[in-house]
Amino acid sequence: MQENNFKVNPKSLKTAITKVEKDKLVTRGYNQRNLIEKIRYSDMVYLLLKGKLPSVKQSRIFNHVLVSFCDHGVTPPSTQTARLIASSGSPVNSAVAGALLSFGHKHAGAIEKAMELYQSSINSARLIDDPDIDNKQIASLAIDIYKDYVIKGKKVPGFGHRYHSTDPRADKLIEVAIKEGFIGPHIKLALALQDLVHEKKGVRLNVDGANAAILSDLGFDPELGLGVFIIGRVPGIIAHIHEEHMDEEEFRRFCDLDDIEYMGGK
Repeated sequence: MQENNFKVNPKSLKTAITKVEKDKLVTRGYNQRNLIEKIRYSDMVYLLLKGKLPSVKQSRIFNHVLVSFCDHGVTPPSTQTARLIASSGSPVNSAVAGALLSFGHKHAGAIEKAMELYQSSINSARLIDDPDIDNKQIASLAIDIYKDYVIKGKKVPGFGHRYHSTDPRADKLIEVAIKEGFIGPHIKLALALQDLVHEKKGVRLNVDGANAAILSDLGFDPELGLGVFIIGRVPGIIAHIHEEHMDEEEFRRFCDLDDIEYMGGK
């Protein structure tokens, strides 16, 4: 018997995501050839990020999340950036890259902060695996957050919207979560907090706040929050880039000289 002298390079790149073999791809233990026919795109995203396929209920809920992020017109800085870059004649990948670079603390950053807030509150109270969690326990956590944020004049991440008094996406997400019977401790906390914040400040959950609670109940780490948002938003950004290329003049102006006020010296 011939001895196998093959040795693995100790510095080689290691991954648990996809194994590439001749004429075969295995992702998270599943043959990609079989996945193509059997699962939805949102299920594949879930598999890649979580390392396992979702249940039927998880699949529906996660798909709702991705759809809710799809587009918000030309209002976000990221979409405006993408269209401005596209108007210069840049290719689609450059315009998409510009849009992604526009996500930051003030735009799309709230979802991770809200996830961290919900999860740290639930985890600190050791309620994540408590099947007997009741409304009084959740209400107590909501009051603690309310005191730490609203009473101190700080903005609660995932609440309020500059265009919507009631974000229609957040409203619908909570509605379908209730319909699907998918109300875990993080969603309960978000709703209890909403009652307090709306009474005091007149604002409700936005799409980031609602999805932060849903993704937390799905078991996603906060670090993946922005990534999930990007996956949901990129199709809308590409649609705007294509529209810019097809329907608008090249190098068009987003503002004119009359819109610019010079504040420097002569």
